[in-house]
Amino acid sequence: MLEAMVTVLFCAALFVSVAFGWSIVPALLFGLLLFVGYGLMRGTPLPAMLRHAGMTVRAAGTILVTFALIGILTSLWRASGTIAFIVVHSTTAIHAATVLPLTFLLCSGMSILTGSSFASMATMGTICMSLGLAMGASPMWLGGAILAGIYVGDRCSPVSTSALLVAQLTHTNLFDNIGRMIRTGLVPFVASCVVYAIVAITGVGGGGIDVTGTTGSPGSSHASDGIAPLFSSSFHLHWTTLVPAVLVILLALLRVDVRLTMSASIVASVAVCVGVQHMGWRNVLEVIVLGYHAADARVGALLDGGGILSMANVAAIVCISSAYAGVFAETHMLARAQCAIDALGHRIGATAATIATAACMAALACNQTLTIMLTHQLCAGVYGQDASEKAPSDGVDARSRQAIDLEDSAVVIAPMIPWSIAGAVPLSTIGAPTSSILVAVFLYLLPLTRLIRPTAGSRFRGAGNREPETHDIAQ
Repeated sequence: MLEAMVTVLFCAALFVSVAFGWSIVPALLFGLLLFVGYGLMRGTPLPAMLRHAGMTVRAAGTILVTFALIGILTSLWRASGTIAFIVVHSTTAIHAATVLPLTFLLCSGMSILTGSSFASMATMGTICMSLGLAMGASPMWLGGAILAGIYVGDRCSPVSTSALLVAQLTHTNLFDNIGRMIRTGLVPFVASCVVYAIVAITGVGGGGIDVTGTTGSPGSSHASDGIAPLFSSSFHLHWTTLVPAVLVILLALLRVDVRLTMSASIVASVAVCVGVQHMGWRNVLEVIVLGYHAADARVGALLDGGGILSMANVAAIVCISSAYAGVFAETHMLARAQCAIDALGHRIGATAATIATAACMAALACNQTLTIMLTHQLCAGVYGQDASEKAPSDGVDARSRQAIDLEDSAVVIAPMIPWSIAGAVPLSTIGAPTSSILVAVFLYLLPLTRLIRPTAGSRFRGAGNREPETHDIAQ
């Protein structure tokens, strides 16, 4: 009974924060006080809870450095003209008959480069929304294609905070995880492209779209004409501005450590800022710390952001959520829920149990980071604790299985919750209706295909017994 009351109060605080558009950090701090209070009422010593919470926060400390590098990288890509160059040259390919599939593809590509759903939404997503509306496309379908696309890279980019968080929590290799994510995400990705292409061709996604590329919107064929002059007035769009992005791609393919990869791109971005954009060193330092802020308000509406300070909110959420893990472990508050999930995993398999848990946690947590962390903790028993034991069919250990299951559930389910900031903020920013969630095809197909065709050995006979079922289908 006490656990239920504490949970209800915590959820109420989160819902109020989301409903009023407040930062969820105060709500998370309130939740931490609630959980510590629960422990005290159960007789758990305060020093023990604080010590355990401190240990889990310190364990998450290594990822905070990476978060800072991501903030620096994304701000310098804005200031150096890297994102502007990509946007200008990619939007020229958008036409009325291809606006929906290309919107999905362009937003996917931008999110892979930036590793951020919000940054991709604010840049490529905003551009695609404006162009699509000018071409007569449905706001609902445009919003769905954008929402799905920006979470493709948020899930599997080497500079994604969610991918880094999952690797940190599960103690797995980021690039091994990305390889598995590409395999499990390939079919949903291709299927999403096909769905959006069919919708665009048949005209379901907007009354003005047809295969000839004409629309009922006068001048829509020139909808992208204003983008190049706008960015050209603020940046020198030389080909060298693309070097920072190319470095990330090449070094990621070579499996160079993600911190070294981002550091190399940061150095290249600084060189472009100084040598090509003619920025002063003081301005570069301001961009690194405070983020990029364009002199032209029209450019700023599309590109402003990044910087070390932009990651402060994410870092706070991760630290507080990590403290939750320590308090929960000390108070055993989640023991009943974990036993129920273990039993569920025994009946329906680890993958299905993780997806079901992630859906519940996303609805309660209202944000992606906390959804990932709670799902990881609640489902730990389903995968067992011995990560060294290999499944004979594919050689993938239990931790790696949990990592890919988290990526294919918690990461993409969070934006499908209407009141979660993972979906509500992007849709609100681009002016898309909430109903766009219904047509964010990739977000649905990914967990669905995992249910239909789970990875080998993802079903376990019970917590602590990781012998795979003989009837499991190999990935």
